[in-house]
Amino acid sequence: MTIAPAIVQAFTPKGVLRASINLGNPILANTDKATGAPVGVSVDLARAFAERLGVALELVVFDAAGKSVEAVANEQADIGFFAIDPVRGAQIAFTEAYVLIEGSYLVREHSPLRRNEEVDQEGLRVTVGKGSAYDLYLTRELKNAQIVRAPTSPAVVQTFLEQNLDVAAGVKQQLESDIRAHAGLRLLPGRFMVIRQAMGTPRTRGADAAQALCQFVEEMKSSGFVSDALRRHGIQGASVAPGANPA
Repeated sequence: MTIAPAIVQAFTPKGVLRASINLGNPILANTDKATGAPVGVSVDLARAFAERLGVALELVVFDAAGKSVEAVANEQADIGFFAIDPVRGAQIAFTEAYVLIEGSYLVREHSPLRRNEEVDQEGLRVTVGKGSAYDLYLTRELKNAQIVRAPTSPAVVQTFLEQNLDVAAGVKQQLESDIRAHAGLRLLPGRFMVIRQAMGTPRTRGADAAQALCQFVEEMKSSGFVSDALRRHGIQGASVAPGANPA
């Protein structure tokens, strides 16, 4: 895959490729305990794309999905890694998904809730990370339950506990980690949604740039790059998304 100079310029108006990295989703990125540097599948993809463009990479790091999205939408970053959502799509051109992630509900052991379908009830309060894919999705889907927004996705369970809320919603792996840290919690069986994680770039960069990013993602999936990155970083519970159907 050769990228034309005009497309390289579209991705790098500041002379480097600025990649927005969200540390609020452990499937995508974490902090290396030894170095303090961001690591993960999204970082690997950002580095590979910068190499493909032949430019230096600058990581722009955030602790929440909403902040990461805003950076790309406001052109403070050139690419980012987000869940596909129609609200975000107004300003960001998405590729097809490269990874699929499950969204789960967490409750206390003594909660009467047993199924995902029981969550949308009058009087129940569901906490989500502000601006996360779960926030956007549940804002559309929940008709009766009240949504309470935590400042970030990693802070969801802490907010759930401190405010004595009824349900916490988020990345299954993050919630499983919280269960290990706090006694008396459990997940509802199954999932309430599947998150389609994709790469994105500002729509203002043009259709050719968006198409080049789409082609890159498809190549990274088909070559085994994404599956190797998931394995290398010890990520479980996420799967490589299927290839896009040719137009």
